[in-house]
Amino acid sequence: MEIETVGVVGAGQMGSGIAHVMALAGYRVLLNDISEAQLSKAKGLIDRNIGRQVSRGKVSEDDHKAALARITATTRLADLGSADLIIESATERETVKQAIFEDLLPHLQPHTILTSNTSSISITRLASRTDRPERFMGFHFMNPVPVMELVELIRGIATDDATFQACRKVVERLGKTPAMAEDFPAFIVNRILIPMINEAVYTLYEGVGSVQSIDRSLKLGANHPMGPLELADFIGLDTCLAIMNVLHDGLADTKYRPCPLLVKYVEAGWLGRKTQRGFYDYRGDTPVPTR
Repeated sequence: MEIETVGVVGAGQMGSGIAHVMALAGYRVLLNDISEAQLSKAKGLIDRNIGRQVSRGKVSEDDHKAALARITATTRLADLGSADLIIESATERETVKQAIFEDLLPHLQPHTILTSNTSSISITRLASRTDRPERFMGFHFMNPVPVMELVELIRGIATDDATFQACRKVVERLGKTPAMAEDFPAFIVNRILIPMINEAVYTLYEGVGSVQSIDRSLKLGANHPMGPLELADFIGLDTCLAIMNVLHDGLADTKYRPCPLLVKYVEAGWLGRKTQRGFYDYRGDTPVPTR
């Protein structure tokens, strides 16, 4: 089937990025969030980010204006019922995602494909709570969406080939590269990345190194563009903890036990950049380590 209209549920960092790339690729986008303020913020962010692409010569001003015109913001989830493809990009909590799909179901067209941008939760389990498990997939973008080239495509046990091919065609139209992942906890990228971050937190917790020395060591010693603790702050410590819990619960292996220090930071509400404090304090001109 041809996909022309894409619904995006959630106008946070990931959802706004997905709306950005979809609109630039020529899709009509219906962007949904429960908050009018968040929708307004997302539209402003998309405008600024495409503007940066214009200033770098990657996008024309005409394409900039056309992309913005393709995005319609709405607080009504039912408005997404006309979409050919829906990408859920809400918070990484399974109960929240299940509730969204449940509310969407009465409004969908028979051919609508449902997908989740989940970074770790079982696609098969999410699909089983809908009326179309054969037309349900994992559609996992990397952050920041406009910059990162990879999209993980995850088939649930019931996903049919037509759905997979349609989603792969969308990824290719975006100019990104699809990677097929099996439906196991955290898929490929986060199965490898988040335990590395968790181990960096253990290294801090056990006093092996300071925040600065750990990040400096991985940047200069392993040629990583960003240190693991800096990266954790960028991702969100609550998201890192949620993924570690999915790995620990889903694979029943103690090597995936979340570091108690990571748990403590999340309990304190120090979630990283989005709350201005995590392993670094971002409230000043320069980030300062908090330990």
